[in-house]
Amino acid sequence: MNRYDFDLFVIGGGSGGVRASRIAAGYGAKVAVAEEYRLGGTCVIRGCVPKKLLMYASQFGFALEDSKGFGWQVSEASHKWESLIRAKDVEIARLEQVYEGLLGKAGVEVIKGKATIVGAHEVRVNDVSFTAAHILVATGATPEVPEIPGAELMVTSNDVLAMEHAAETVAIVGGGYIACEFAGIFKGLGSKLWMVHRGSSLLRGFDEQVREHIGNELAASGIEMRLASTVAAVERKRNAYLVYLGSGEILEVDLVMAATGRRPNTASLGLERVGIHVDARGAIPVDSYSRTSSDHIYAVGDVTNRINLTPVAIHEGHAFADSVFGAKSRGTDHEGVPFAVFSQPQVAAVGLTEAEACTRHGGVRVYSSVFRPMRATLSGRNERVLVKLIADDTTDRILGAHIVAPDAAEIIQGIAVALKAGATKADFDATLGVHPSVAEEFVTLRNATYSTGLQS
Repeated sequence: MNRYDFDLFVIGGGSGGVRASRIAAGYGAKVAVAEEYRLGGTCVIRGCVPKKLLMYASQFGFALEDSKGFGWQVSEASHKWESLIRAKDVEIARLEQVYEGLLGKAGVEVIKGKATIVGAHEVRVNDVSFTAAHILVATGATPEVPEIPGAELMVTSNDVLAMEHAAETVAIVGGGYIACEFAGIFKGLGSKLWMVHRGSSLLRGFDEQVREHIGNELAASGIEMRLASTVAAVERKRNAYLVYLGSGEILEVDLVMAATGRRPNTASLGLERVGIHVDARGAIPVDSYSRTSSDHIYAVGDVTNRINLTPVAIHEGHAFADSVFGAKSRGTDHEGVPFAVFSQPQVAAVGLTEAEACTRHGGVRVYSSVFRPMRATLSGRNERVLVKLIADDTTDRILGAHIVAPDAAEIIQGIAVALKAGATKADFDATLGVHPSVAEEFVTLRNATYSTGLQS
C-alpha cells in the first residue's frame, strides 16, 4: 500500500508545473496538479501568448502607415478592440484545452482550487487534504502596483488583456519588459501614449547602449517619454484619470497602467509551516536542482525569481522531474539564455552586457553598428537598428550579442546557438551573411568600435 496519495503534488498549472507533471508521470509517478485559475499559467493565459497576439495586431497599425511609402493607397482604417479581444479569448481557450488534454493523456489528476502547504508531505485544496512524497511549487508571479494614493485606479497587464474597450489616451508607469511591450501595443492600435519611468533609461539590467537606443526609438515612434519621473498620485476626474507626476506635471488620460514589475506568488502558500523563508521579493530560495530548504519540497519558475522566462521554467520543471523520478540527476544551466522584449522595435540579447563582460573577463572588444534599415528608406519612418557584439580580448570568444530591430527575437535564436557552442569573433567573420538583411550585420562587423576594460 502506498504511504502517500501521490508521488508528486504540483501547485500551479503553468508552463513549469505542467512540464514537471508530464515528465514525472511518464516515469510512472502518480501526479496531481492544483490550479486555482486556468491551466496554462501566466504565459498562456495572461502573458506571452495573448500579449504577442496583441502585438501582432498593433503591427498592422504601423504597417499601414509605412505602406504609403511603398505606393499603397490606404483608405481610412479603423480598429475594433472588441473583435481583437474576442479572437484572442478563443485562442487562449483552445490552448487551455490543449494543456488539459496533455495532462489527461499523461494520467495527471487536475484539481481545481487554491492549494496551501500544510506539512512537508501534505497539501490542502478546497478543505480537502492530500499527501504526497514530493511537493513542487510552481505558482509563478503576479503584477505589482505602486503604493501611491489612487493606486486602486490603475490597471495591470492582466486587466488590459481583458479590457472590453480601447483607450484613446494611456499612461504606462514603468520601464521594464511589460511597459515597453504594451507601449508598442497601445501605440500601434492608435492610442496617444505616455511612458512614465523613475529611471533615466528603460530596461534596467540590459546593456546600457541597448537601453539608450530603445528609449530613443520609442520616443521617435511618437511615444511621450517621461524618464527620471515619479508618479505621486492618481485621481479620478469624471470619465478620465489625472496622473500627478513628481515634477508637477499632470497627465489626463483614459487609462493608467501599472507595469512596475511582478512579485513571486507566494502569499498564503503556507511555506512558513515547513520552514521555508522567502526573500525580500517574496521568492523561494532554491539550489541548482530546484530544492528548497525543506526536504521533499521543490520550486521552479518565476516563483523562484531566477530567470523569469517560460523556456527557463519548462527546463527547470523537466530537470526536476528527471532528477527526482527519472534517476537522471541534473540541474538547470542558467548561462547563455537568450531573451527578447517584444517591444516595437524588438530588443533581444544573449550572453553578457558590456559591463558584465568587463567585470568578469577584463579586456573586451566591442563591435557595434547603428543604421537605418532598408524598409525605412521608403517608409520614411525615423528608425534605427542597433547590432552589437562583445568579444573577449584574450580568447576572441563572443561573450554577448545584442540587437534592437524588427524581428530581433527571430534573429537572436540562431546567434544563441553559436554562443552556446563557444563561437569566436573569427567564426562570425568567416560566416557569410544573408543579403540584404539586418541579421547579416552580425557577420560584417569587422572592426572593433572600441576596446574597454583592458588591463594596463
